[in-house]
Amino acid sequence: MSDLVVVDLARRALMMAVMLGGPLLLVALVVGLIVSLAQAVTQVQEQTLAFVPKLVAVALVFLVGLPWMVQMAVRYTTEIFRTIPGLAS
Repeated sequence: MSDLVVVDLARRALMMAVMLGGPLLLVALVVGLIVSLAQAVTQVQEQTLAFVPKLVAVALVFLVGLPWMVQMAVRYTTEIFRTIPGLAS
């Protein structure tokens, strides 16, 4: 197995991780910014106020996006398993 194949496999694995985790992280970031702005305006500095909305928003996006995430992960895994015989040479 050449260096280029290893780099390509690592690149594809990282891209898959970004595609699966990116939407969840983006939602957590946006909700966190909105909650932080609301806390700064109202001067209420309660830690649970920052955590609970992010948890709920990420859980909702996870439930909505779960079929797409599973489909992407299965497609990627199937593609990797199909390329394994060609990697041996």
